[in-house]
Amino acid sequence: MKIVTLGEIMARFSTTAGNRLAQAEHFQVVYGGGEANVAISLANFGHEVAFASKVPENPLGEAVKRHLNSYGVSTEFLLKGGSRLGTYYMEAGVGERGAAVFFDRAGSSFAEMLEIEWELAEMFKGVDLFHISGIAPAVSLKWRELTLELVKAAKSAGCQISFDVNYRGKMWTQAECGAVIQTILPYVDYCSAGHMDALYLLGIPKAPEEISDKLVYYYEKMSALFPNIKLFYATKREVISSSHNKLTGHIWSKTDGIFTSKTHDITPIVDRVGGGDAFSGGVLHGLLSDWSLQKTIDFGTAASSLKHTIHGDTNQFSEKEVLDFARSGSGAIQR
Repeated sequence: MKIVTLGEIMARFSTTAGNRLAQAEHFQVVYGGGEANVAISLANFGHEVAFASKVPENPLGEAVKRHLNSYGVSTEFLLKGGSRLGTYYMEAGVGERGAAVFFDRAGSSFAEMLEIEWELAEMFKGVDLFHISGIAPAVSLKWRELTLELVKAAKSAGCQISFDVNYRGKMWTQAECGAVIQTILPYVDYCSAGHMDALYLLGIPKAPEEISDKLVYYYEKMSALFPNIKLFYATKREVISSSHNKLTGHIWSKTDGIFTSKTHDITPIVDRVGGGDAFSGGVLHGLLSDWSLQKTIDFGTAASSLKHTIHGDTNQFSEKEVLDFARSGSGAIQR
């Protein structure tokens, strides 16, 4: 399958566990961003994937290109120009103290874009799936327009559209996000969204107490608003501590109903960032491979669980490794 993902990619500076940002004397540096992370997962699973973005024409921009290429992601649509690469800083969490993230992306090459700089007919030629998230329109006022323009162009070119709501409260308000994504969702085929998105971004009334499966209620209501969306998927995360979470995946379609993965007990967590992107990448791989929805949600949740065990934003596991992990269970030695 041929896939294009599009969004901002940034440099991430992280403290080591037990060190605060204000006292940090050194950082771990990696590159990542929601849509780039999905691209890497899908490339790892054997798909032909290109990532579209814009980075500065300097050594940091070259580092981004090398990062993506090292995982087999095409950078033919990675534009060069602008003044800087966006960055973010992460203070690692320990025990009851969760991780904290601080963005420094204003004025980045991607954020400063004022018009579509790609030749869209060429970018979407022969593409099966276009993936983007709610982070892109949150970057700037102009990107709210550009995101919708890109989604419409991809749809017109015959692409299936994948959209991850991926709401970030530090980037815009719930009202702003809700207004924008409601213009995008009429063009979407696959949507990563949960009950919180239904409640606070789409204005769906709270599920009545007498309803036993409230997630199904929210998905049915979202489907009624946007009948074009073939299926919704999301994770439910129970946070025991910053280094111990329980993760369960759900996927729902209006024709087949809801399917739930087993619950993964993840402890200790090495790095939680990118876990949601690994989940999306795993689910999209299952859908593009025509797997059953049960196998798809099992694979996506297993991929996310594995991501929690490695440093950095990106998943580094192949399809076989994820399938072996899903079959063998936690901690089994692979011989």
